Amino acid sequence: MSRQLDEQIAGRFPVGQRLRVLDVGMGQGTQALRLARAGHQVTGVEQDATMVAAAREALAGEPEGIRERVRIVQGDGRDTGVHFLPGSFDVVLCHGVLMYVEEPDALLAGLARMLAPGGLLSLLVRNADALAMRPGLYGDWAGALASFDTVSYTNRLGLDVRADRLETLTGALAGIGAPLHAWYGVRVFTDTAADDAPAPADVETLLAVEERAGRTDPYRSVAALLHLCGVRG
Repeated sequence: MSRQLDEQIAGRFPVGQRLRVLDVGMGQGTQALRLARAGHQVTGVEQDATMVAAAREALAGEPEGIRERVRIVQGDGRDTGVHFLPGSFDVVLCHGVLMYVEEPDALLAGLARMLAPGGLLSLLVRNADALAMRPGLYGDWAGALASFDTVSYTNRLGLDVRADRLETLTGALAGIGAPLHAWYGVRVFTDTAADDAPAPADVETLLAVEERAGRTDPYRSVAALLHLCGVRG
């Protein structure tokens, strides 16, 4: 996904431009720190106190120049309008958040308002059109059958959450003035790998396969996750 995001940033902004980035639901700060290392000014918003502590700890281990480029705000991603002025950011990330929001329309509209004209909105969501893939690959035929007609699922943390359909999000992005510009699949072949599985010996080849599949039909359509990029008009 990082490669996909970098591709979209490179295609929209001049090389070397220091971007204003908002990372909503930043978690432990993986993307925020990566983009700060690339020279961008990053603001991360995270509601969970444990994740905020982990992000602050990770940031503390960075050189001073990078620490100065990152701001962490503990708060709800649906309240961006409380913390920031409209049009304050060139790039807005919202990765792995929408599945926890029962009615995401207000959140999406708020994220779009944070973007300057021409700004990039990057979403990572669970693919509702492929919910049957994981149970099917595990041989859970009853679970696979039940997954065809729902957008609800139980994630690896045991939480009941929801997925999104590409068609629905395409319409939503158009409605908030940040129409879909590009989309990718994420975790096409590796979704059933354990979270703590060791990296394979030829990890670069694995990444090349996933990257190719993530931009190629029909493979991207059955990815576990979808990476959607909208552009503010």
